[in-house]
Amino acid sequence: MTNTSTHRVAIVTGGSRGIGREVARRLAADGFAVVVGYAGRTDAAQETVAAVEAAGGAAIPAQADVADEHAVAGMFEAAGAEFGGVDVVVHAAGRMPLSTVADLDLAVLDELYRTNIRGTFVVAQQAARRLRRGGSLITFSTSILGLALPRYGPYAASKGAVEGLTLILARELRGRDVTVNAVAPGPTATDLFLHGKDEQTIARLAAQPPLERLGTPTDIAGVVAFLASPAGHWVNGQNIRVNGGIV
Repeated sequence: MTNTSTHRVAIVTGGSRGIGREVARRLAADGFAVVVGYAGRTDAAQETVAAVEAAGGAAIPAQADVADEHAVAGMFEAAGAEFGGVDVVVHAAGRMPLSTVADLDLAVLDELYRTNIRGTFVVAQQAARRLRRGGSLITFSTSILGLALPRYGPYAASKGAVEGLTLILARELRGRDVTVNAVAPGPTATDLFLHGKDEQTIARLAAQPPLERLGTPTDIAGVVAFLASPAGHWVNGQNIRVNGGIV
């Protein structure tokens, strides 16, 4: 087991790319040893680990389908074996297919729900069982729930479930000294968000917030880092919209 006596330990699902990668890097910079959870892109996960290590931090990759309870339990066990336990879980993994309700292929809906709803439940269940005192679970919702944009219905439905689960779990963990919050980004410049959008659409979305730009993964990671820190430990059972004032 790696000597991490001065470290707290974080698991970040979806840590190989986008917001998850930036969260992993930020938590490592804040002194966390990080387990970089990923689904299939081993090369991308290794890039995240290398970036953390190059900055002087400690990290390991851990492959897991977040909807597979055995794989997720293995990810937590890997954190314990390598670093001694888990203090923070950031569940950033997710899918975002776009479709009108009328046109959605229900097989796509099943895949979406498996990742976004079952996956969140599986990760939250392990976090509820294993987080040490003083720890935090941070899930990801979306500001789309307030914006109610066409073609985001399936995604918004899945994230509404995430919000409900998150707020209830915060109350179920009474007495554990563990916080549970959701972060709800607005339009953020990641590959997941930008995929399939033309320049006109991106410009229109960037103009919507009063700050007149898209969010960045760094913007979101800063809020996650606050919630994971002692300074953010009095924030509990909340859904925090991180969107530049768009809603």
